[in-house]
Amino acid sequence: MFLGTSEKQLDGKRRLLIPQEFRTAANGAEHGVFCFFSVESDCLEAGGDKLMAEYVAMIEALPFGDDWRTALEETVYGGQKQLAYDGGGRITLPESLCEEAGLGEDVVIVGMGPRFQIWDRARWNDRKDDRRALARKAMRERGDTARRGMPGNDQ
Repeated sequence: MFLGTSEKQLDGKRRLLIPQEFRTAANGAEHGVFCFFSVESDCLEAGGDKLMAEYVAMIEALPFGDDWRTALEETVYGGQKQLAYDGGGRITLPESLCEEAGLGEDVVIVGMGPRFQIWDRARWNDRKDDRRALARKAMRERGDTARRGMPGNDQ
C-alpha cells in the first residue's frame, strides 16, 4: 500500500523522487508507475499494477459504448503515462501532466492505499483542512449508523 505524505521538489527537468517505500513489488510499482490526471481531484494520480487492475475492472464492468465507460477510458487510458524510475528512484513527469495538475516546484506526494496523488504543495495545503473535517464527519456518521444498528438501540 502507498502510505504517508512526503513533501518533495520537482527539479528543472520535472524529475520527482518517489519514496523508496512506494517502489515495491507488493504494490506493483517496483519498476515504475502509471500516472495520469486524477478523475476526482486537481492533481496527478499514480500507482502500480494493482491500481491499474482496479481501474481496468471498474471500466470493464460498464457496457462497451456507455458514456461513463468512454469518459473513464479517455481519462485513465488516454491520459496515462507509464513512467519508469531512473537509477535514483525518480520519475520524470511530462510537462503536459505538470501543467494540467498545476504543479509548481514544490509538491506533495500523498499515499492513498492502492494509489498515491501528486499535488502542488500550495494547492494541497489549501485543501487538507477541509478534507480532514470531511473525514471527521464521515467517521461520526459511520459511528452513528453503526450505533443505530446495534441490538437494543431503538433510535
